Amino acid sequence: MTRVAAIDCGTNSIRLLIAEPNGAGGLTDLERRLEVVRLGQGVDASGAFHPDALQRTFAAVDEYAESIKKADVPVEKVHFVATSATRDVKNRDSFFAGVKERLGVVPDVISGEIEARLSFYGTLSRVTPEGEPVLIMDIGGGSTELITGSAAGTLHSAISLDVGSVRVTERFLKQNPVADDDLAGAEEYVDDLLAGSGLDFSSIGTWIGVAGTVTTLAGVYLELEHYDRERVHGAVIPLPAIAELLHQLARMTVAEIRALPSMHPGRADVITGGALIEARVAARLNVQDLIVSESDILDGIALQLIDQ
Repeated sequence: MTRVAAIDCGTNSIRLLIAEPNGAGGLTDLERRLEVVRLGQGVDASGAFHPDALQRTFAAVDEYAESIKKADVPVEKVHFVATSATRDVKNRDSFFAGVKERLGVVPDVISGEIEARLSFYGTLSRVTPEGEPVLIMDIGGGSTELITGSAAGTLHSAISLDVGSVRVTERFLKQNPVADDDLAGAEEYVDDLLAGSGLDFSSIGTWIGVAGTVTTLAGVYLELEHYDRERVHGAVIPLPAIAELLHQLARMTVAEIRALPSMHPGRADVITGGALIEARVAARLNVQDLIVSESDILDGIALQLIDQ
């Protein structure tokens, strides 16, 4: 049975999924890993990867390469996808060379449209929406993807907004607790992007949130003693609770956020920015809840590899 390895490298984290087909059109997970490497450190201001960020990322890739080797995944079934942080940087050739040296594959810098299709496909492989159209939201470090489609899996639209948890933090939320003026400025900025997106938020029938920012916030909402993927997947968060979560985090220091039992320490300084984006999307919707999904673009990449 062919095994596959999917790697998703974003602005804030790099994630690995090693899986094999389950015989029913889906996946059996063999290993999932996440490392917060902050590849996008300072990219918004400098336009280049910081040497420290590259070192952190390559260290994670070294570990992933070892896992892939132990799982006997053939190199042609390894797909390394790079998203927001990598699209416009000046020194991405150094990044490409370092990954190729360690994994034997060159990062695939995918377009926003392909990223959306993979996210939509991967999410709906393990979540069944009740209402439509479906909105899938992926808050990354550098961008936020808003993808709409039918419950049956037909993609309608994909919008990539140039704001994520790292970007909004670096631009506006320079300290925790967050000053009221800084919070207001960030909210106005995000609101303007959402208003200009062209998306009819009022028509959405099901809202699904995916990836690390959303799942981390779900762990905080659920007051988990430690992060539990099974409890997070399928969790339902009422919309009023999202605004409350933002204001809870905005009043805390980074040390206090990092001390939350389910908080990944690498996300503590940017999670308030992610909560702000989530809350501003929530403010535009008529649905009652956010459904949290642990399946996302990684699952889409892996399923695509199996289909090839």
